[in-house]
Amino acid sequence: MERFRSPEHVLEALAGERYLADAGLATAVYLAAALEPPLLREGEAGVGKTEVAKALAAAIPARLIRLQCHEGIDLHHALYDWDYLRQLLAIRAAEGGVEQGALFGRNYLLRRPLLEALEHDGPVVLLIDEVDRSDDEFEAFLLEFLSDFQVSIPELGTVRARRRPLVVVTSNRTRELHDALKRRCLYHWIDYPAREREAEIVRARLPAVPDAIAERVCEAVARLRSEDLYKLPGVGETIAWAQALLALEDGDLDRTLGVALKVREDIDRARERGVLQGV
Repeated sequence: MERFRSPEHVLEALAGERYLADAGLATAVYLAAALEPPLLREGEAGVGKTEVAKALAAAIPARLIRLQCHEGIDLHHALYDWDYLRQLLAIRAAEGGVEQGALFGRNYLLRRPLLEALEHDGPVVLLIDEVDRSDDEFEAFLLEFLSDFQVSIPELGTVRARRRPLVVVTSNRTRELHDALKRRCLYHWIDYPAREREAEIVRARLPAVPDAIAERVCEAVARLRSEDLYKLPGVGETIAWAQALLALEDGDLDRTLGVALKVREDIDRARERGVLQGV
């Protein structure tokens, strides 16, 4: 895996993938690549926590392997499982004479994202996305996994990482993560960007967008984020809103408000309060 020469090199590499990082993130990524601890990014939904892993994988280059966490996730979703249908077919084909050990060989193993990350031959960026959606038991397993980068499969033995992946862990803070997990990671908090910075991000992602549209959309989004809404628009919604205005000849913000806001009550509140008037 490419070793970044400095935080400034990280800034350049991410910018080459149209991801505009700040000095704090660039330093955290540099240290994560140099010292190999996981990088934990926390922040509100839609502020670009996931995108940095995609940009890093493209910049290195490396294979991006993503584990999307969710309620009820367990080892069978994250690590490995057995192809029970193929095992059953093998038993039937052998008329019951197949040995149990043969049924639990590599041919019947279904590798999930974490095992894929351990066994991949080339460089890997492992994205463990929205870890706060998992439960305490799974978080405890991740703690062990991220400490040793090895797992034990009873039927096959211990599997160790062929090369240590660059790990990015994200959390929306729907619940607090345990201190033990945080201690294993470099921590970086990401907030909504300032209006001027967000306009730069829009222009980087949409080179064809006129400056007037980028500025107008970012001003509108800044106003919406100052309101007491159920779901504030993220950077992704800002970019999509700019695309929508670019596609429409009249550029009507109110007409396209559903691009930025995804809750009916938020749309009604914004209109009732005249949030977008004069933008």
